[in-house]
Formats: sequence, structure tokens, C-alpha cells
Amino acid sequence: MAMTVHLDVVSAESSIFSGLVESIQVTGCEGELGVQPGHAPLITPLKPGHIRLVKQFGEEETIYLSGGILEVQPNGVTVLADTALRGGDIDEAAAEAAKKQAEEAIANPSADFDYAEAAKELAQAVAQLKVITDLKKNVK
Repeated sequence: MAMTVHLDVVSAESSIFSGLVESIQVTGCEGELGVQPGHAPLITPLKPGHIRLVKQFGEEETIYLSGGILEVQPNGVTVLADTALRGGDIDEAAAEAAKKQAEEAIANPSADFDYAEAAKELAQAVAQLKVITDLKKNVK
């Protein structure tokens, strides 16, 4: 039996996942980060992206994160996110519309334009679309 570690993925709205996992892959501020049982303790910010987890017994799941914090401790791993959605719960049309709107705002800034906010919205929409694309690849 593979070694496991307890993972909690929590958003501002609810607990998205709580259980044993064999491994975790997440998008950190410095790039992709893999966590397996026995990983050194750490705390790091997360960019908008996904967390790909391999549950106990090998089943995989992908969850979209709007960003947040990853904490690895000897007794478990915690992901705190403002927004977290299971891959299948993402509205592809809404994500495409948000991406287009953010791109247009960046290309044609108005007088009260907030570049940081537009860039954040674009990053979140792109991350949601990437999760959808990854899920479609794994289904086929």
C-alpha cells in the first residue's frame, strides 16, 4: 500500500476535499510544486491554478484554486483558497467570457483602469480553462 498524507482543501465558502492522498501537485508562486508523504514542512503562496491530487488507491482529482496558501506539516497538508472549485463544476462559457473581458480591458484601458485587477481576473480565467482542458484530455 502506498504511503499517504492527510489533505484538506478549504475555500472561503466550504471544505472542498478532506482525505488521504498519495501525492499533490499545485501551482505555487515559484512554479509547479509536488508534495508527497514525508515532505519537509513549508508554507507558500499559490497562484491561480489547480491542485491535482492522487487519492489513496490511485484515483485522481483536479480542483481549481483562485490562489491561496499551501501549508505542509508532518501531520498533514492544508490548502486555503479564496475560491476552490472541483474541475467538473467550472462553467467553461463563463470562464471564456471572463478571459475575453479581461483581455479587452487590458488592451483598451479606461480612465479608471486597474491593471492589477484585470491581470488577476485574466490569470484566474486562464487557470479555470486549463483545468477544463486537462480534464478533457484525461477523459479521452
